[in-house]
Amino acid sequence: MSAEELQALLDDVTVTDTHPSDRMTYALENPASADLMVVAYLHERLRQLDESYDKEASTALLGRAGQLHGQVKFLRENAANPRVRRALYEVEADSATFMGQLVWDVSQRRDHHAPLSYFQEAVDAARHVRDPSIEAYATLRMSYVALYGEKNPRRGATLAQQAADVATLVSPSLTGLSLLHVAEGHAMTGALTECEAALKKAEDQFDRAHPDDVAAPYYTINEYNRLAGSCYLFLDLPERAEPILRMTTRALAAKKKSQAIALGNLTLALIRQRKFDEAAAAMHRTIDAVELTRGGGGLNLAFSAERELRQWRQEPWAQEINDRLLALMAAI
Repeated sequence: MSAEELQALLDDVTVTDTHPSDRMTYALENPASADLMVVAYLHERLRQLDESYDKEASTALLGRAGQLHGQVKFLRENAANPRVRRALYEVEADSATFMGQLVWDVSQRRDHHAPLSYFQEAVDAARHVRDPSIEAYATLRMSYVALYGEKNPRRGATLAQQAADVATLVSPSLTGLSLLHVAEGHAMTGALTECEAALKKAEDQFDRAHPDDVAAPYYTINEYNRLAGSCYLFLDLPERAEPILRMTTRALAAKKKSQAIALGNLTLALIRQRKFDEAAAAMHRTIDAVELTRGGGGLNLAFSAERELRQWRQEPWAQEINDRLLALMAAI
């Protein structure tokens, strides 16, 4: 999807919540009256959308998320009650982060300006209410754009370290997740020692875990292994990446977008070891996952793998992969 098509989609956000609560309807007509029940309603809608992220294509979620984000901002700008306004800032920080994530996905990670604008909005809202967890997560999302979109690993590692520093007092899980991306930034520059030092620091965060850490569901051993495998792939150590990524792809069956990324990296690890039969099988699984989710990360890795296979493009198995990718692009 081009930047122009993405902007047209954002401009054409329509009302998709066909059954809003009476209280919500009244609040939108009389925004100064918004109360904490309205905030709870908005928060629950955002939670439902977030839970759908790994099951639905981002294009299917963008309209609903955009409508919700607009409602949150409108009510926050007009709320008369300071407590309500503060609570709306918190929801706005989360919804802006989610919007940045969706917009980047829908652009297939080509448009960096729009998602960064949303992530900065999230950082500003989080700082306004002094919420380091949301600030750290939005900053971490900025590092993803630098690492995977702008292809600027040093900036990506710097942003990820900033996220880790902000999160360190409040969320071991978010700290660990951020340090994994510090490690990946170092791996992209070929810095093995610095990469493995960051991986060790990230691993240590599992020992700091506590039940009040709201980011705990995002920092699992599967996520650690997925990023560790990616690091060794960037370090040109595919033989070390392969067993980690094999284990990870099996464990991520319920998280299709993350699984697609792990499968794409596994495909690359197998290609670089000249294990072509296994690479072809992994590539088909990658395409299967991307067809379901349209996730930008998995899609980009699928095309990276296809580029590495071009010298074998006359082989029937390589032609079959190329045909599937062309059909996938035509369907997006």
